[in-house]
Amino acid sequence: MKAGGKLDVLAFGAHPDDVELQIGGTILKLANMGYRVGVADMTRGELGTRGTPAIRAKEARRASSILKLAVRENLSLKDGSVLVTPAARLKVVALLRRYRPALVLTHYWDDRHPDHVATSRLVTDCCYLSGLQKIKTSRERFRPDRLLYFGIPHFVQPSFLIDISSTFEGKMEAIKAFRSQMHDPNSKEPQTYLSVPDFLPNLEAVNRYYGTLIQVRHAEAFVTRDAIAIGDPIPFFCSPGEGRCP
Repeated sequence: MKAGGKLDVLAFGAHPDDVELQIGGTILKLANMGYRVGVADMTRGELGTRGTPAIRAKEARRASSILKLAVRENLSLKDGSVLVTPAARLKVVALLRRYRPALVLTHYWDDRHPDHVATSRLVTDCCYLSGLQKIKTSRERFRPDRLLYFGIPHFVQPSFLIDISSTFEGKMEAIKAFRSQMHDPNSKEPQTYLSVPDFLPNLEAVNRYYGTLIQVRHAEAFVTRDAIAIGDPIPFFCSPGEGRCP
């Protein structure tokens, strides 16, 4: 799934389904608001215990439709061996320069899966390197406005939370598009962390927990390494529903 034109948001996940699992609600919410949103999968998920790369690609197309993505690309790096190499950096830089997103989202830098860690490092490096004139690609240099991280550990305080109450069901539908990875009582494939019956209820519990922190039903958490500048704190912090917002 490829399309031309500038993106407002580009999310990088190590494997097909990572973005859906972590921030599918935010992606769909932004698309519903009229923003052009894209996803880049680093690998085809070929080391996955269940399914095949072909099946995962078909499932990713279905999930992309549900999330209303303008673009979905796969960089075809080696699953299980995503590494920060000059070649991998050049692929990410080329993608950033092609789509010129204002906002980039990727994995938090501390994770048990080495591909998630490497993806975080790659994207972080390339958001800077993409702005360097002497790195040559077919397009002009470009640097995103902001880099945000998702999939944060339970012990890390979020920088901010996004209310996904209106798009949580869409997020779950997009996740379920990856049928090969989810619980199926008729499947003969080995069980994984994602395929146990409690996985989706537990995922909802996480989003419900984050929701309680901002007094909504469901939310997703993000971290930024940069300070957040606020021009006008009144509309940013006040509660419109309680009549205190101008």
